[in-house]
Amino acid sequence: MGGVIGGIVAAAAPPPPPPPVDKPVAKKPDVPQQVRVSGAIQAGMLARQVQPEYPLLARRARIEGTVVLKAIIASNGTVKELNLISGQPLLVEAAMNAVRQWLYKPTYLNGQPVEVITEIDVNFHMQSR
Repeated sequence: MGGVIGGIVAAAAPPPPPPPVDKPVAKKPDVPQQVRVSGAIQAGMLARQVQPEYPLLARRARIEGTVVLKAIIASNGTVKELNLISGQPLLVEAAMNAVRQWLYKPTYLNGQPVEVITEIDVNFHMQSR
């Protein structure tokens, strides 16, 4: 029978070659989705500002003041989100209704439009007559 006792009849297949080594790809730096901008700087980016209507009840009560809002401006310049920080309750709704209609020039970071977090002051003052 001419063979070796306990010998191997067929040779094992060689191991597979190692996977090719990919060259490292230069990754662009990540652009943040949102940036915080001061209210004064963002005010300069206003393209359309709707003035609030002075609420009749607040006018009759001769209530004046400033409503401070936290806003998220979408990358296209529209007001995406609006939250109250402080303000006279009779003036808040009018301020928020007006600011929701504001339009800003888009803000860019590294050539990409980004959302902006900012504070907006809406002033209500009675005109002296």
